[in-house]
Amino acid sequence: MEFMQLQFWIAALEIIWINILLSGDNAVVIALACQALPPRQRRWGMILGAGVAVGLRIAFTGVVAHLMAIQFLKIIGGLLLLWIAVKLVVPEEEPADSNVESVDNLWRAVRIVAIADLVMSLDNVIAIAAAAKGSLALIIFGLVVSVPLIIAGSAMLMAMLDRFPAIVWFGAALLGWVAGEIITEDPFIVRYLGSELAHQMEMFDAAFGASLVVGTAWVLRRRRAAEEMMRVRHRKGGDF
Repeated sequence: MEFMQLQFWIAALEIIWINILLSGDNAVVIALACQALPPRQRRWGMILGAGVAVGLRIAFTGVVAHLMAIQFLKIIGGLLLLWIAVKLVVPEEEPADSNVESVDNLWRAVRIVAIADLVMSLDNVIAIAAAAKGSLALIIFGLVVSVPLIIAGSAMLMAMLDRFPAIVWFGAALLGWVAGEIITEDPFIVRYLGSELAHQMEMFDAAFGASLVVGTAWVLRRRRAAEEMMRVRHRKGGDF
């Protein structure tokens, strides 16, 4: 049996370590998405978010080589990630219905984590699949064991966000950076620019993605604050 062999456990440790190294962006997404949840919902948000991250990596393992070769897939994924990063800094306006709102917010957070992980897990799976050497049981074991580590990382980040809310901007910028890298790595971009130029452009595009997220979120937050101020003034004016 695989579980009785020393090589299995060595490879499992390799996968767990790879997953720790590659899960930083996943932990950032989970922490940002769950930050606005009520305290009792945060634990479920972290658990479900980590479960989604691991589940997607398992699902992608068998088809990742084909997915990575599809033109425009990374461009679409990178644009989605840019949109998610902005949404995490500029959350939707909420109606004042606490019970339904709480449940809706939880599933909204899980959906955001799922979409972001869908984009970011493509590259991560390559390293995990290489360490597993084709063993699906090994991949599943190593990733499932890594779930508590992702949750712990998310919990630590959320605690930091509670104390230092400005960190949310660094998290969003990181996602924008990752999105820029993903777009530059698309097979269409690489073939159009050439692999050498595309590689040289990767840092610039990543920085542009981070700047785009921060700039767009800043403008949207300013606009929302101005609209809220106008509504407050309108309500005060109506009281007279």
